Amino acid sequence: MPSASASISAPASNLRLLVGKDLDRVIAIDRANAGRARRHFFEKRFAAAAAHPEDFIHLGMEEGGTLCGFAFARLLRGEFGREQIAAVLDAVGVAAESRRRGIGRGLLRELIERLRGLGVRTLHSQAEWSDAELTRFLAASGFKLAPRLALERSVTMPLVEQSDDV
Repeated sequence: MPSASASISAPASNLRLLVGKDLDRVIAIDRANAGRARRHFFEKRFAAAAAHPEDFIHLGMEEGGTLCGFAFARLLRGEFGREQIAAVLDAVGVAAESRRRGIGRGLLRELIERLRGLGVRTLHSQAEWSDAELTRFLAASGFKLAPRLALERSVTMPLVEQSDDV
């Protein structure tokens, strides 16, 4: 991905597109925040964005020449037969030493502006209920509970046969 810089409100910070050399720093920030490494997830995201840049927006924020935050979003075109374009915020992270300085807010602000320019109407995301810091950040950024029910099931348990199958 080509690099594009633009200043935002955070002092001495530069916003730009993420590039391949940012992978290890993104993983390090995410690991510190999430408590586990998600290398494979980020490798797949970087590869998909390189192959289909029209479907992804990956932004990074630098302070003093060091990546200190990132935001990853992907576009969903025609989800479930709808014609409108939506986007999913797949990952966002700010290095611990750079928090509380507007880095995350600046990343989200720029992401939303770029999405709006592409005709995107809705930005979705998910967070673990127990991740209070992330859910607070998302709520402060204007995210609200979606009017849908999220369901999941274990695939290790057999499907119970019922006579009223749909």
